[in-house]
Amino acid sequence: MKNYFDLTGHVAVVTGCSTGLGVQMAHALANQGANIVALARRKNLVDEVAKDISETYGVKAIGVSCDITSTEAVEEAVDTVLKEFGRIDILINNAGTGAVAPAEDITDEQFENEMNIDLFGTFKVARAVAKKAMIPAGYGRVINIASMYGLVGNKIAPASPYHAAKGGVVNLTRALASEWADKGITVNSICPGYFETPLTKETLDSEFFQNYARTMIPMGRYGKEGELDSTAIFLAAPTSTYVNGCIIPVDGGYTCM
Repeated sequence: MKNYFDLTGHVAVVTGCSTGLGVQMAHALANQGANIVALARRKNLVDEVAKDISETYGVKAIGVSCDITSTEAVEEAVDTVLKEFGRIDILINNAGTGAVAPAEDITDEQFENEMNIDLFGTFKVARAVAKKAMIPAGYGRVINIASMYGLVGNKIAPASPYHAAKGGVVNLTRALASEWADKGITVNSICPGYFETPLTKETLDSEFFQNYARTMIPMGRYGKEGELDSTAIFLAAPTSTYVNGCIIPVDGGYTCM
């Protein structure tokens, strides 16, 4: 019997892997046998995540501290991973932030910060991993975490820099998928809807927002922990050889209306 989603022996780098969705997806890949590199700025948190994953699934997992807005830090982090594992098969570009304010009040600094983390940071990590690991190996799975807000606007939580950056990630995904397809690398994007994370909890907990969600989301609720996992595993699988340049919303149907 063939296990189409077996990741045994593969090495997965997950950015933004100190809390929230990044940690959940790292657990999902480890459950399929992948060795995990938890990458984020806070060393103490990524080390805790790596320890938990290793003990839970019996895979090898390490924490690597990295500020993805720094090209030098990204290059060093990739070198560290290659020294430890000798390969990087899967990259989940999950690190991100979110400035919420009316567009007319957004500062230059807020807009630049959003771009530097969500868009430019995603590119920097993808570029380094592809150049140093995936292109030489002739194989790779890059999964960029965008957002449903990279596909549509919204009237409930003004966040123009976030929309712009995540929209950039969506089309960056298509560009990289086109460039790297003949190098054995697939590049796809997941666009999550409303999931509760440390970044979104305060907003999503409000009664006003919950009423909005019941109206605007066909399924009438937020995403639950683990509901991104199967999409991440599918895109990371070595058998998903002809899935490239896809933008997959996981949003309870929000963007279908």
